[in-house]
Amino acid sequence: MSQVTVLIPTLRRPEGLTRALRSVFAQDQARELIAEIVVVDNSPEGSASATVDGLRPASPVPLVYVHEPQPGVATARNAGLARSSAPYIAFLDDDEAAPRRWLAPLLQTHLSLDADVTFGPVKGVVEGVKASRRGYLEAFFSRFGPEQSGLLDDSYGCGNSVMTRATALTGPTPFDSAADQTGGEDDRLFTHLKTQGARFAWAAEASVFEYAPPHRATLAYAFTRAVGYGQSPSQICSRAGDPLGVARWMAIGAGQFLVYGAMALGYWMVRSPRRYGYADLAARGVGKIFWTNFLRFYGAAEARRSAIRLSAVPAGIASLTDTAANTTQTRSL
Repeated sequence: MSQVTVLIPTLRRPEGLTRALRSVFAQDQARELIAEIVVVDNSPEGSASATVDGLRPASPVPLVYVHEPQPGVATARNAGLARSSAPYIAFLDDDEAAPRRWLAPLLQTHLSLDADVTFGPVKGVVEGVKASRRGYLEAFFSRFGPEQSGLLDDSYGCGNSVMTRATALTGPTPFDSAADQTGGEDDRLFTHLKTQGARFAWAAEASVFEYAPPHRATLAYAFTRAVGYGQSPSQICSRAGDPLGVARWMAIGAGQFLVYGAMALGYWMVRSPRRYGYADLAARGVGKIFWTNFLRFYGAAEARRSAIRLSAVPAGIASLTDTAANTTQTRSL
């Protein structure tokens, strides 16, 4: 019996969406496991409609298109959940692609451990960057966890996860739309679930690839995003009305900045590739200190950025890109 809805939010990434969808089509036991694939188009103009229509004949299961014109990842996920029907929801991002054996071990681990949320590894893929930066950037876009599957004390991000609808995704809007512009909607959900005694699990064999687009595969983006990740624990304590918790995280952040910043500076002076990792940790410390200035990576901000990038592409080339996309196969502390 098909048990899983695969939910993919997308925002003006026709090539990435095509790659993600074809990887889901090719899953082992796709017809047996997948009830439907739901694509939520988060662009105001509905730009993913043609991509989905072009790929629908290749899908082994129902392929559902949902247009949610209000940009924001939380709003998009909530819209997809409203159109889904299966008891388990698997989340895949539009910059990810799954090997053939992804969903089966992810769901098997989830069920065998009686988990509410199960996460899998993510392997970052970057292209066209300096060799000295490649290791750091690939690690930045990756997600690491235990070598063996099992229960977890803490949570990871929403991409490459499966959740039990009845226990982890209750109510019409389980993802907080207040995080539409900044991200962190999954942190808020998982923090709430943890207080309710939810069970988190790790499926070590259920990995996916994350393809970083050129505008993100840069040190400037990674370090800015690291500051945003660092803001999360301070912001969560603030929303919970816990000033002592905010103060504790700010103190931790100050320690991180001083220690890791000094180490980054030392490694930078000797041109060691390790400098990037320590600079990342220092940036996360900065985020814990300066947490009130919400950095915006999603929602309207990302919609504006993607519109600017698309407007820089000549119309003929953009048309060819869209056509090819329709026809070509394929972390806060």
